[in-house]
Amino acid sequence: MEEYIYLLSCYNHLEGTRILLRPIVLSDAEDMYEYASDEETVRFVFEKHQNVEETRKNIANYFMKEPLGKYAIVLKETKKMIGTIDIRLKEEKNSAEIGYTLNKDYWGNGYITEAGKMILELGFETLGLERIFAYHDSENPLSGKVMKRLGMTYEGTLRKNRIHKNRYIDDVHYSVLKQDYLS
Repeated sequence: MEEYIYLLSCYNHLEGTRILLRPIVLSDAEDMYEYASDEETVRFVFEKHQNVEETRKNIANYFMKEPLGKYAIVLKETKKMIGTIDIRLKEEKNSAEIGYTLNKDYWGNGYITEAGKMILELGFETLGLERIFAYHDSENPLSGKVMKRLGMTYEGTLRKNRIHKNRYIDDVHYSVLKQDYLS
């Protein structure tokens, strides 16, 4: 795990064609609150934020407390933070999980796919992982489309796998293996 930590600290800023991935900081609170307070955007991810102060606390307690592998998605042209993407390492299996949230005003423009490809490159080419996986709520098929665009393969659905917002969730799982990514 020490090697992963070192590499993630070296690669905490990533540059894509249209976006930058960088650590989340308190000054991102206004941009994050813009989508974190919108029920449609966060419906499948977390409880919507009630005020900017709640967003600041979330940034401090989740993103800044343990920042490695957690990235703000920032538009290069305007420097606006439009979402987050993270890679959560599972050292014992030489694998990682990715998760993402994007401001609904930016849906359908390929930003999550671009960010996801950057994370896959980091995971396979820099960290040397063998498998990267993700899952989505079965009622959120658009997230599954992103996973397919990232070259992930459907692995199965875990029925009533967890409770979120007082309802049982069926989680749809996808993954991509290093050998598939490299081919």
